[in-house]
Amino acid sequence: MGNAESNVYQNHLSRFLPEEQCDIDGVFDTLSGSSGSAEAKNSKASKKTVTLAALQAYTREPLPEQMTVRLYNGMKSIDLTGKSSGLNEQIAKEQFVIFMSNLLKGNADEKITIIMRMISKTEGPVKGKQIQEFTEDLIMSVVHVLNYRKELKGWNLENTRDSASGVKALASQLLSELKLADGTKPMGPQLVETNFDQSVIEDWVYRVPQISIFLSVIIRQGLHVLHSLTDQTKDVLNLVPGCKGIKGRGLVSLFDIPSIIYINSYLPAELQHKWQLLFSSRLHGESFSQLCAHIVNKGPCIIILKDLDGYIFGGFASHSWEVKPQFQGDNRCFLFSVFPSLAVYTCTAYNDHYMYLNHGQQTMPNGLGMGGQHEYFGLWIDSDYGKGHSKAKPRCTTYNSPQLSAKEDFTLDAMEVWAVGDLPESAGKKGKKSILDADPEAQALLEMTGKSRQSEGLRETIEEDDEDDN
Repeated sequence: MGNAESNVYQNHLSRFLPEEQCDIDGVFDTLSGSSGSAEAKNSKASKKTVTLAALQAYTREPLPEQMTVRLYNGMKSIDLTGKSSGLNEQIAKEQFVIFMSNLLKGNADEKITIIMRMISKTEGPVKGKQIQEFTEDLIMSVVHVLNYRKELKGWNLENTRDSASGVKALASQLLSELKLADGTKPMGPQLVETNFDQSVIEDWVYRVPQISIFLSVIIRQGLHVLHSLTDQTKDVLNLVPGCKGIKGRGLVSLFDIPSIIYINSYLPAELQHKWQLLFSSRLHGESFSQLCAHIVNKGPCIIILKDLDGYIFGGFASHSWEVKPQFQGDNRCFLFSVFPSLAVYTCTAYNDHYMYLNHGQQTMPNGLGMGGQHEYFGLWIDSDYGKGHSKAKPRCTTYNSPQLSAKEDFTLDAMEVWAVGDLPESAGKKGKKSILDADPEAQALLEMTGKSRQSEGLRETIEEDDEDDN
């Protein structure tokens, strides 16, 4: 290796702390120790290299095989000489380090050549279908490796809905951000057949942070390198929130792992570390009074529901729910869809009709709503539990969301509410359950007359799981 090449390599190496360099050395030594010909092993002068077979043997359990091949193609794309690097089938130490440096520490410009080779082994533009396959492999590998390493923090593949449809839904959502040079976004069948050049993919990687985050998780957890060091960003640490309140209850959540990851990324940063189950219609019964009793004054939370046609959708409430005839919340609220498509719909600033919860009144609508206006909500659950609507012709004024349910007026099949972040102190105080929880109508009357709520805090104790293990 010449001086110029050596300097490039040293520059990449210097991005890593000494303990990180040791970690990378250790993994490379393990990989190269199980590869190479007998002559290479016997000759001290020979440089250690890594073969595809060695990489496959090392990652057989933590990563799906097709992702291992993509990682190998990415490593092989590192050109040390300025000539075509595809001629050498083995990975040199310099290639391994530069691969790590570019994908874990680099910008979109540094990552792009590697990602292009991970998408396709041949140079030149790539088809939308190839990008789709790469993106689905990426998401599937994240779910697989986090499950294998027991890093799902209380979630698992048994207490969440099937991840296969979630992988496709998240991939479709990320692919919808692909934008051609003229600004158009190919969709559906058109996307699959469209050719995308490197500059378009680079722009996509720059604008869609999940691609880099998912690659980082796959490298760290798949190769088991730099996975326990403080270098990790909050994006990686809070990729999956801790799950509380579901363990041992035989409940399968309406969420799948990819949708949890995606929706969690839209929450305020201080709320991304934990989700705690407050209400499930399957556990607590199909009752609006029960729903109110479990969600009022519990801090920010996520509501998710499924209609009888199988559509899954919901909303994020940025404030504690309160029973009152006025709108509440702020512009951090959003609506979302999980199935048949995954999407988040944020505020438009057209109005402030973010959240609404009312019960037991004759003059105002009784139920839980988000976005739009009375009788025409983006998401509405009626106090006559089981009925709801999602009205948007063509879009909800507050969130710019389309109709989220299969039919405008829908029948509820199941519903969950998850507190996000740490519960407010009052929510966890021990004592008898408040009469206001048992009778939200009494609570509404009190608030209308302006009386203070003396019994606040005397609420049902929230039980947390003792541990986050899967």
